[in-house]
Amino acid sequence: MKPSADRVSWFAEYSRSLAGYMRSIGETGLNLTDDLKPPKQLYIEVRCMEDYGEFETEDGDVMLLKKNSIHFLPRSQCQHLVRQGVLQHLVH
Repeated sequence: MKPSADRVSWFAEYSRSLAGYMRSIGETGLNLTDDLKPPKQLYIEVRCMEDYGEFETEDGDVMLLKKNSIHFLPRSQCQHLVRQGVLQHLVH
């Protein structure tokens, strides 16, 4: 069965809208396949690779992230800084 012209048109418009949205999210877009496994640890040990300044966790704790300082932080809250290279995940 061949799809109707209306369905093909709708799908083409949907694809364009979705691609535009994905580009608007950031340089790499949204990757839903990234990190599919749940983390084994909720907190990770990290070393600060540069002077960053104050970092506030969701529960209100504020810490100063200075170069070479080591911290034990919630993975979900500091993962973006690990990706940016500000923090380095220390694995023992």
